[in-house]
Amino acid sequence: MLQWLSTSFWNFIANTILRNRIILLLAVTLVTVFMASQWNKMRFTYTEANLLPDEHEINLQYNEFLDKFGEEGNLIVIGFKDSAFFNAKNVKHWQDFIAPIKKDKSVELTLSIEDLKVLEKDTLNQKFKLVPFLNSEKISDAYLAEKQNQFFNELPFYEGVLFNKESGAVRFAIYMDKKIVNTQARKEFIIKYLNQDRIKTFEYATGIDLKISGMPYIRTLNSQNIIDEIGLFVGAALGITSLLFFFFFRSFRATLISMLIVTIGVMWSFGTLGVLNYEITVLTAIIPPLIIVIGIPNCIFLINKYQQEIKKHGNKAKSLQRVISKVGNATLMTNVTTAAGFATFIITDSELLTEFGIVASLNILFLFILCLIIIPIAYSYMPLPKEKHLAHLGKNYIQSFLVWIENSIRHHNVVIYTVAISVLVAGIIGIFQIKISGSIIEDMPKKAGFFQDILFYEEEFDGVMPLEIMIDTKRPKGAMKMATLKRIDELQETIEEIPELSKPVSVVNLVKYAKQSFYNGNPEYYELPTKQEEAFILNYIKNSTQKGSENMLKSYVDSTGQYARVTTFMRDIGTDKMKKIEERLQEKIDILFPEERYTVTMTGKAYVFEKGTHYLVKNLVLSLLFAILLISILMAYLFRSFKMIIISLLPNILPLIITAGLMGYLGIPIKPSTILVFSIAFGISVDDTIHFLAKYRQELKANNWRIKKSVYNTVREVGVSMFYTSVVLFFGFSVFTLSSFGGTVALGSLVAATLLFAMLSNLILLPALLLSLEKTIANEQEFLEPSIDILAEDDAEDHTNNNE
Repeated sequence: MLQWLSTSFWNFIANTILRNRIILLLAVTLVTVFMASQWNKMRFTYTEANLLPDEHEINLQYNEFLDKFGEEGNLIVIGFKDSAFFNAKNVKHWQDFIAPIKKDKSVELTLSIEDLKVLEKDTLNQKFKLVPFLNSEKISDAYLAEKQNQFFNELPFYEGVLFNKESGAVRFAIYMDKKIVNTQARKEFIIKYLNQDRIKTFEYATGIDLKISGMPYIRTLNSQNIIDEIGLFVGAALGITSLLFFFFFRSFRATLISMLIVTIGVMWSFGTLGVLNYEITVLTAIIPPLIIVIGIPNCIFLINKYQQEIKKHGNKAKSLQRVISKVGNATLMTNVTTAAGFATFIITDSELLTEFGIVASLNILFLFILCLIIIPIAYSYMPLPKEKHLAHLGKNYIQSFLVWIENSIRHHNVVIYTVAISVLVAGIIGIFQIKISGSIIEDMPKKAGFFQDILFYEEEFDGVMPLEIMIDTKRPKGAMKMATLKRIDELQETIEEIPELSKPVSVVNLVKYAKQSFYNGNPEYYELPTKQEEAFILNYIKNSTQKGSENMLKSYVDSTGQYARVTTFMRDIGTDKMKKIEERLQEKIDILFPEERYTVTMTGKAYVFEKGTHYLVKNLVLSLLFAILLISILMAYLFRSFKMIIISLLPNILPLIITAGLMGYLGIPIKPSTILVFSIAFGISVDDTIHFLAKYRQELKANNWRIKKSVYNTVREVGVSMFYTSVVLFFGFSVFTLSSFGGTVALGSLVAATLLFAMLSNLILLPALLLSLEKTIANEQEFLEPSIDILAEDDAEDHTNNNE
């Protein structure tokens, strides 16, 4: 037996806590103050989660693209579908709206009606020049009506970029400075210029409904929603758990002590984020309420034990001593298994999940320490609980529930196994219907205004999620060779045939526009130059790119001329469709761009996120298996019996299969948020198994290895705490269904359902298995002396009281 986890060790811990109450409370206070001081180091995420390891090939390709062309997600679009815009009054209001935006240092370029430039041929200098589309001195309704016709019918270069010719929808573009697009400056820019007051003022003056989108805008509002929901979750979790706690215990002081502990736990979790300098993401944002939900069962277990001891002998000092010494190991082991469920995320190689796993697992262990210190010390200063505070221990509804459990396992074993096998088979069938989803926007708040605007751009411009194709010609200035341009043009034709992708933009569009301008703006000449036209038209383009501020190629070709990019935008589509699109594009790329002459890579934030989801699913399946293995080893160490490991795992794996099956039947896809469910739920649900089997082993020894009596006594003894904690966990995780993020809702509801199934499984299937296998496990050899005493043995007088 390990001395450090022996009964004498826990007696020492109990004595130390109770003899050094002031010092320990002061230490907790000082640590809490320190953790609170670290809050100012917390950072909120300014971009989407990177689900891939830094050294992954997809990430390396994306970073190479960023090196050549800069951040691709720097475009903000402001659009509308209203022909009334093209009149003098509304254009003036637009100029007033956009003017301060154009002057801001955060803006690199704007493309809107008042500053739109068009190409004109300069025959004298044999080059193209950019001239304003509008003459500000001629603004009138008649002039703008003429320009409206020209805008939609004579500028094919901007079709699909600034307007939808078929529907009449228009969008203007703001290109943010790529250096600050993923910093705090982006948020400040959005709040200053694209706030609801400015937007509503413009809409009221013009009657035009503005639609705003683009990755900088989406990221900013999405991050703000995450921040707003932290307070919602913490408040709701505190509210629901405190109400449940009071309902169960009918004690204000027990409720206040528990709320104090979890509140300190929340403060420490925020402090941990600050100390480690981690960002607050959609995942780390749920850690504080998780601490509340997971912490309350600790409080229930310890306070319930204290009250049981008081009811037995009425000695406060003895009761407080036993709260620590008799259940210290059990509480530690259950917290270790819960922390292990979260800690398995650390092995995924995903920075997002690694940070989540580290912070969550650390704070679960911190919470155990807080409970073990504060609860005994707090009760040591309080009078003995009154009879009304102990009345819940014999509540009729609890006893009725436990009687139903006992009758089920006594008389209906066949029914229990039939139901278990049936749901197992149904779950496995449902698992094969699960789909994988890798969409950036799928989990975003569906009711938020910015999400509705995303739908507008999906309908009118085929999406706002950028998909990039980078072409390395392997030679300087190779991107401007006509052979390369023709290949890119053919690739773009394939992209245009795919309804889920928007009209692509590349250097090809510019060369086509140059030819149109060479022929005095006639849109019929919007096409690549012929062999005969190639020399002089490309020469015009080269002569036009000398001034850095008007370098028409810089967005499409890198400074060496070796790399070209093709940009398209994609709708929010399922992973299956995305995979088919990738295969179709790759097939065309392989035909058009031979490997010996070109290197072509698909990239972009949407592409990286989709690939990251697949990577994450594979790794999280491994992390779940690792969690099962880790906890199996822990169970082996605790019980030293292979049969007991199997018996303990079955009731906890079955709920996971049931939940996975429900996901398949209900069409809930596997994605970064939902895959977390299984490791979290498994780590928490095993706690009940540890409590049950630890008490069961104790009852076996006390009842001379009579298994039936031991099983029934165990159900009566631990059933109350298991019921209380499971109800709290169910409603606690249900708090996450208040979220506006689909992934958080799915996470909360699925974990809540899984833990409910796990409670029933541990209270019904587990004892049924023990009863059915009594001939093979009901002997002392199957219960060798454990490496760790999970529950200290009860005194003989306690057993007498229990069995009377």
